[in-house]
This record gives sequence, structure tokens and C-alpha cells, in this order.
Amino acid sequence: MPIRYILKQLLMPPGILLLLMLLGWWLRRRFPRLAMACLLMGFGGLWLMSLPAVMQWSAGLLEREPALEEAQWATLAQRVDAIVILGAGREQNDPGWGATDQPGLMALERLRYAARLARASGLPMAASGGLHYGQPPSEAALMADAMQRDYGLDIRWREERSRTTWENAAFSAELLQPQGVRRVVLVTQAWHMPRARRSFEQAGFEVITAPMGYLSAGYERPLGGWLPESRVIWQSSQLLNEAIGLLAYPIVYGKQ
Repeated sequence: MPIRYILKQLLMPPGILLLLMLLGWWLRRRFPRLAMACLLMGFGGLWLMSLPAVMQWSAGLLEREPALEEAQWATLAQRVDAIVILGAGREQNDPGWGATDQPGLMALERLRYAARLARASGLPMAASGGLHYGQPPSEAALMADAMQRDYGLDIRWREERSRTTWENAAFSAELLQPQGVRRVVLVTQAWHMPRARRSFEQAGFEVITAPMGYLSAGYERPLGGWLPESRVIWQSSQLLNEAIGLLAYPIVYGKQ
């Protein structure tokens, strides 16, 4: 596994927060005040990340794109050339599926939504997603297989080299634009859509956004979402990763 993936796991929450608590325990005798600060930051960060109310508020800051109303689906073919579905990881070696890899849970959400858009509009579809930790098959290939088996629909184009959202856009442009596809419906999670839309627009596409999986919508929770939930830690980490990506992309890739 490349070292960059290991570093990312350690430096992103909850890894960095656990390291802070471990550091606090290690420093407790020589530097008690510093140790207490590390313990408070680590514990406080984990507690905040576990609160549904905090997660939903954070999601609302990222989920700025409105939902694509169902009344517009049937006329999409008059406005765009294709539907592009972004990959979202994979599940490996599940015995329930004969030890074969499957699209990740978020990717399955995107596939389901894209299938409904495709049936309503008649638009062709493209899937974008490369190798997970450098191991085949690609995310795009897994999505294409799931789309055909589960929904009876074909994905016409597979972009199988990308590792990041920026590469999703750049490599999709290399694949699709020479074939006349310049206007696309983009399918991804609502919190991921601002960065995805910006990347595809800078790659030369005209984009209609089709966000789904809104975390800010929420649902009824005990005490208004102020009790910790384990799942929320993972959701909060996704939101934090997205916020960092939004800030980093203009610096790393610049503005075109």
C-alpha cells in the first residue's frame, strides 16, 4: 500500500485525534499541561465528530447544490449529452458475493440514482473511477457490472485511471470530449458536489448537477442529535476530508 494512503489515514480524523490522546498519555509526567491539552483536543474532537447535530450543521455548509427535481428528468436529453457517475470506493472479497469485489456503499447510492435518471431521460452513461490502492478491477468496471446486473442498463464509457476527483474530471474529458460529450449530468453525493462540479467545469464540461445523499437533511434523533453515534464519526470524517479538498484544490491545481 502506498505510503501516502497510510499517512492520510494517520493524519486525518479519527487517526490524528487518537494520536493526540496517545501523545497526551505519553507526556503526562514530563509535560502535564501539554499532555492535558493533547488529551482534551483528542477527546473533544472525537466527541464533536460523533454528534449528529454538529455533523448535520457541517454538511449544510458543503451541500450548496439544490436537488435535481424529478420533473426535469425526462427533458435532460434536450440539455445534456450524457450522465457521468463518479466512483466511491469498493468492498473487497465479500463471501456473500462469491469473494468478488463490489462497488462501495456510496457508489451503490450513485448507481441507483443514475439508473433512474437514465431510464427517465434515455441518456447514455459514463462511469469514472480508477484502481483502488492500485489493484484491479477498476471502480468504473465494478460500477458498470453492477449497473448491468442490478438494473439491466449499460454504461457506455468507462474512465478507469483516476484516483482523485480532479482526475475524474481530467480523464473523463480525455475520454468523452473527443466523442462530442461536453454537457453532462454529474452524479455524486451532495457534500461532494461543489468540488466535483468545479473540477468538471475546469476540465471543459458544461455541468448539470444531480446531487443525492444529503447528510444535512437528517432525521429525528434523541435529544435533537446531541447524543453521540458511531456512524456519525465516519460521516464527519468524510465532510472534513471534503472541506480540506475544497481548500486545497485551488492551491494544488490552480485556476484555469
